[in-house]
Order: sequence, then structure tokens, then C-alpha cells
Amino acid sequence: MSTRIIIPIIIAISVIATAGIMYSVDFKQEQQVSQVSEPEIVYVEKSTTQYFEGTNNVKKIESHEELKNILDESALFTGNYYDDRMFRSSMVVVDEAVMFDSAESSGSTSPSLAPAPSSTASKTESEGSDYSTTNVQVENVDEPDYLKNDSKYVYMVSKNTLSIIDAYPADSAKLILKIALDVESQYIQNMFLNDDRLVIFYNGQSDEEIIPQYEFMPRRSYSSVTHALIVDVSDKENPIILKDYSIDGNFRDARMIGDYAYFVTNSNVDYQYPRLPSIMEDSVKIMTPNAFYFDNIEQFSNFNTLTAIDIFGDKINSETFLMGYSGTFYVSKDNFYLTYQQNSPFGFYENSSRDRFFDVVIPLLPDTLQDEIRVIQDDSSINASAQWIKISDLLQKSYNAMDKKDKEQLFEKIRESLNEYDVRIQEDSRKTIIHKISIDEDKIEYVAKGSVPGRLLNQFSMDESGDRFRVATTTEIYTQYEGTIRSNAVYVLDEHLNRVGELEEIAPEESIFSARFMGDRLYLVTFQQIDPFFVIDLSSDVPKILGELKIPGFSNYLHPYDEEHVIGVGRDTKEIENGRVQQLGIKIALFNITDVNNPRVADEVIIGDRSTQSEALYNHKSFFFDKTSGILSIPISGDIESLDTSSKKFAPEYVRWSGFYVYYVDKSGGFESKGTITHADEDSRYYGMSNARTFYIEDVLYTASQDYLKMNSMLDLEEINSIQLENTGKFINYFEEDILR
Repeated sequence: MSTRIIIPIIIAISVIATAGIMYSVDFKQEQQVSQVSEPEIVYVEKSTTQYFEGTNNVKKIESHEELKNILDESALFTGNYYDDRMFRSSMVVVDEAVMFDSAESSGSTSPSLAPAPSSTASKTESEGSDYSTTNVQVENVDEPDYLKNDSKYVYMVSKNTLSIIDAYPADSAKLILKIALDVESQYIQNMFLNDDRLVIFYNGQSDEEIIPQYEFMPRRSYSSVTHALIVDVSDKENPIILKDYSIDGNFRDARMIGDYAYFVTNSNVDYQYPRLPSIMEDSVKIMTPNAFYFDNIEQFSNFNTLTAIDIFGDKINSETFLMGYSGTFYVSKDNFYLTYQQNSPFGFYENSSRDRFFDVVIPLLPDTLQDEIRVIQDDSSINASAQWIKISDLLQKSYNAMDKKDKEQLFEKIRESLNEYDVRIQEDSRKTIIHKISIDEDKIEYVAKGSVPGRLLNQFSMDESGDRFRVATTTEIYTQYEGTIRSNAVYVLDEHLNRVGELEEIAPEESIFSARFMGDRLYLVTFQQIDPFFVIDLSSDVPKILGELKIPGFSNYLHPYDEEHVIGVGRDTKEIENGRVQQLGIKIALFNITDVNNPRVADEVIIGDRSTQSEALYNHKSFFFDKTSGILSIPISGDIESLDTSSKKFAPEYVRWSGFYVYYVDKSGGFESKGTITHADEDSRYYGMSNARTFYIEDVLYTASQDYLKMNSMLDLEEINSIQLENTGKFINYFEEDILR
């Protein structure tokens, strides 16, 4: 293909873009631009090369030399002038020859390690047969959390400690192990539990040698790495680390499917001295991931690496992708979707400012004026700054000679055309990029790349159904004459991520606050002044709105009750003076969608006032609902006078309360309060309710916070037992044996 790329090169040291002045030109300004002497941005046409032809296809990086060439070329998209004479403050000492060693890259097995022993959990009389686990988006696709449980034990990581609690039966529950892990990170908050295996993730630092600029002696340098510890906890009092994998980059997110943990790490690109991420085991390098890039014109800022590990064996595989900074993830049982917000190349707006003037404004001017401007534009003997001075002089003379009414009509027509142009340009540049990668145990295969206009709210804005991928986005566009324009849309993509259907212009001037895909329906909440709750049909590739409900407030999270009922958690609101909206207490609503054309609120409860907070508003793992028992639990903290709790008996100086509100939910009767569970005592002060979780084992409701694990009867919330987790005043055991090496 013969695509040409326009590359801006900065000629001056201090840049005030001429094109930027064009963008904001005021047609009524005085003729004083002739006194301005500006540095110039020169747009140089650069033909496409073997690396960037504009196909958007994925391409494998075959060598370190090729990686450098790709980055050298993509660096031009950022507007940063670059050549080999420039130096960073340090240089990493690496062996480039082994970075693309095929023996390391092609293997997915670590041959030097014997298979780790596995054990099968079996139920005993002292274990519960019925229990709940982490609240996840996709069934059988586990999500990492700081707390995991089975039918008997609770495992928790906090700061740099691992705690194991014998939690069932509840009346004899006790802390059986609390040990400090000898790791660099002090805030371990992500792990998986599978049978008697834990996979604990934490961010650490690599230890490398560098030669600082203009020095001769290597020094130690540290960069971020992610550790994945596989821990055998079959002996609860003596856990053993079986493997310690590490990979360059910061931990982003993870999922577990069957016996495989999949996790994404993100590492910045060093354009001067690039190197690929590498995978280590116990400080020994075992592989370099296959590396890929995308043939499209955008800034490459990161290596995003997807790694699969078999937690009961030795298999490991990894692939890394050179692209933008990864954002939200969606994972089904077969595919991993990585997304990020597209970054327009540096100089895009400068270039479009010039284009918008010559392509939009000039055609609307009188013909004779157009001809005179084009003569100046074609004069290669003067630079762009001098050309603009001449053009602006012509414009001023022409405007001064016009009738006032004609001039106003011309200006209005130009504003409308520029508005349309700006909307078009921004819609094309502000997209969510979606990468689809198939996963099957240790097999990782890139499938397709797609894009949709707008930005995602979170992981619940995406869903896979059969061979279709559905996405809900909000688009925000700023125009010079209308300000910010918002709209929302739903897109349907096929298995190759080609767009096959869309529903646009949903709730103009609103933003998506929550979304939940359930089979052939999407439940969508937008908000600006009121809370429109939409029921959207996805039974075909052409989405359509079936029904809409407008009520005060908004929902931040939607949770399925059944096919015809959805629970929403958010805030109540009220309108105040000047059309403003004031947020009030936490609102839990039960939406009835039996009549899809007329959804309604079956029941709702309001907790506290605007001082009230809940982690469930932004973290779905803190929300608990079990349909079989009808129990709903939500963490709450707020001013005690605004809450209906038994904590009002506390001392007058105690002004905040932290704990859980528990309800019985029935689709016919709505919400029935079962009471509250306090996680703050009369001697404590307010610390909030982060890391709030609820689960059950048999007929016991367990609630966890940073301070306590409490056990209450699901029937009447009578307290059975309580274990203090933090600030106990007791010794923490440190082990120097093979337990945690």
C-alpha cells in the first residue's frame, strides 16, 4: 500500500506551534500577528516502511535489531527527535544475543524442574459442604483477591503477611498461622486458591547492572518485576513455596481457569536501550516471551505481557505485545481481552489544526479569496509562519470589506463546519483498542484486534456471548463552540473483532455509571441529573432499547438476581438550586424487568447520608448476594448519627461507624433488614472499611475487614465468634527454613 505518514519534527528549542495559533484564531483580532516571530513545525512526509504500512496487523518481532528499528520509527510518532547521539541517564548491561534466543522463546516448559506434587482436597466431617467464594464476573473464571476461602479454611494476605484461619466450625474458629513473607512488597493484595495451592502475586524489583552516563563502572539498577509464588498449603502450619516466578513489569490483573493462572504485567519501553521482558524462576532466567507489535500509527509505550502458569506442574508460557498502556481486561473461559485507550500521535492536533483551516474554512470563503490564499500556500519560497502572516492579512481585509450581516452568517457557517470536523476527528482518535488472545491451558495465541469509539467504564462494560463480543462505551468530545458533548453506545463485534452492529446516541449528555450483560440483554445505567436505567436487547447484531426507567440517583454496580430482576448499588440524589445535583446516602434498588418495555423499581433502601461510604460502589468483590438464602451484605461506614445501628450506645466522641448492613432479599417482598454487624468497637476511631468481604460456610455468615473476621448466624445475625486480625499485640513468627525461602 502507498500510505504516507506525516511526521512532525520540532525545529526550535522552545515550541509555540504555529498550527496551534491557527486552531484558536479569532476572526475579529487586530493585525498584530505580523509582530510575532515563532519557531516552526515542519511536516515532513515519510514513506511507509516494512514495519509500518498501516495494515493494523500483528507482526512478530524477530530480533533485537528489528525491535530497535521498530522503536526508532515509532518514536517519530511521538514528536521526539531521536538519534544514536542522545543518551539516557543510564544504560542497562544486557546480552542482546540471548534476548531472542529461539531455544528460550519457543519452549513452554521449564525442563530443569521436577513436577510439583499435587493433592486432592477431600471433605471431612469438620468441613462445610456448602460455601461461597469471590464474587466474579464470569462463572468458572476466578479473580484474584486478598481473601480466599474453601469449605473450612480462610487465607488472607495483608501487607507482607499470610494468615490462615481454621474457620469452620465457627464456634471453634482460630488463627492457626500468621507469618511474614520475606518479600520486597509490603502490600500483597492478590492471590488465588485452588485446592491446596495458593498463587500469591506481588510487585518487587529486579537487580541489574547499569553504566550511568559518561561513567565507566557498572552500578546496581532496580526496575519493577512481578512475582508469582506458588505455595503448597496442604500442611496449614507449614506452607512451602514450590515456585517463585518473576517477570519484568508491574502486576496489572489476573484470572484463574482450571489449574492455570493467567496474569498480565506491564513494563515501560526504554526507547534508547530496549529489551524484552524475561521470565525467571528463583533468579534463573527460563524464557523470553515471543514478542509482537501492531502495524498502526500510534505511540508504543509499553510491553504488555500475558503469562500462563500451571500451578500443579511445570508448564509455563508467555507472550508480550508492544502497544499502549493496558487498561481494562475481560476474560472468558476461552479468550483474554486486553484493552487500552488509543493515544493519538504527537502532532495530531497541530496537523489537524492546519487541515481544518485549509480543508474546512477555505472552501467556505469567497472564490477570489480562496484563489489568493492558495497562491500563498503554494509559494515554497516562504515558510509556514510567513505564509500565515500573509493569509491572515488577506482575511482581515476581506472581513473588513464585508457587510456585517454577511460576515456574521459566514462566521456561523464556519463554526458549524468546524464543529462537525472536530467531532469527526475526535471520534476517530478517541477509541478503545481491543486485543483478543485465545487461551487454552498453556497455549496462548493472538486472534484479532478491533476498536470501538469512546472509553470503557470497567470490566463490566464488556461481555462475550458465543462468537460475539459486546462493548458499552461513553464518548466525550470537546468542541470549540459547543463545549463537551457526551454520548453512549453499545457495539457488537464478531469473532474477528469486526464491528457488526451498534446502538449509538444513548442518553446524550449522560455518562455510563454501570453496566451488566446478562444473556441477550444489557442493563445500563447512565447519569448526569437523574438515573436512566435502560433495558437493551442483544438477541441480534442490532441492539435496541426495549425499555427505560428514570429515577433519582444512580447505580455504580449491577448484580443479577434472576433473569427478570437486577440489584443495583449506588447513591440517592436530589436536585438543588441552579440545576445542580447533590449526592445523598447509599441506595440499594431491586429492579423488576418482567415487563421489558416498562422496567420498575420493586423496592429500594437508603442507608445514611452523603457522609456514608461503601467499598461496594467501586469494588464488586466487596458486594455479597446469595440467591439461595436470599442474604445480601454490603460494607458501610458513615457518621453514626445518620445510620440506624446499635452502635449509638457508644461514647459521644465516637462519631463514625464501620460494619456491614445485612438484608434478606425476595423478588416479591423486596428488602428486609436482618440487622448490622459492627467492625468498629467503642475504643476505635474511623479508619474506613477497605478490604471488606462477606462469604458463608454452611449457615454461618463471615464478614472480614482489615481488623476483624467475624462469624454470625445467617438466621438471626447472632455473633458466634470473632478473630482480631490486626494490632493484636502478639509476636509474628518469622521462618528461616524452607517454608518461605
